[in-house]
Amino acid sequence: MSFTGKNFPSITVDAIDYLGDNFTLNLFEKAKQENKKILLFWYPKDFTFVCPTELHAFQEAAAEFEKRNTILVGASCDSAEVHFAWLNTAKDNGGIEGVEYPLVADTNRNLSSVLGILEMKEVEHPEYGTLVEGSAVTFRATYLIDETGKVFHESVNDMPLGRNVKEYIRLIDAYTHVQKHGEVCPANWEEGKEAMNATRDGVASYLSQN
Repeated sequence: MSFTGKNFPSITVDAIDYLGDNFTLNLFEKAKQENKKILLFWYPKDFTFVCPTELHAFQEAAAEFEKRNTILVGASCDSAEVHFAWLNTAKDNGGIEGVEYPLVADTNRNLSSVLGILEMKEVEHPEYGTLVEGSAVTFRATYLIDETGKVFHESVNDMPLGRNVKEYIRLIDAYTHVQKHGEVCPANWEEGKEAMNATRDGVASYLSQN
């Protein structure tokens, strides 16, 4: 199920920060209450391989997201305790020490199930009823949520494929431009480049110059 153009699910989840503080988080409500955009990115598991490279990459770009009024949140189905252990593991030992944004601990899989991003399927067993096949961890799903709680971008990578953090910055810039100016952003648009009016004359003018 796609949530693009719809409100992000209003589901409260457990989370932890790098100081070890546990708290609950409703991303839909947080976006509205704080009048901020949110970038939520899911990854399969703590203490794995591609995952720490992504968490460090997002941390390295944290200041760029903050400048864009955007909150970074990571998420997986690991427990808060496992998150905290990973947060205290050195980078040169495969850890994410230095990551400062919160991590969702969706251990009951309520939010990831509603989003439909788990690598699993239900099968019927003749004796035991409904069982689950698959790893029951998430794909690399990413959601950009605006200040009203609406999803304006979602994407899902298969597990071996790491994300390009710069593309999410570009998408936030593009959406902010649309919000501020009412124009639309053509292919490969970047901050500072020409946008266009969403009219027949607007696209004709843009294409005649590009």
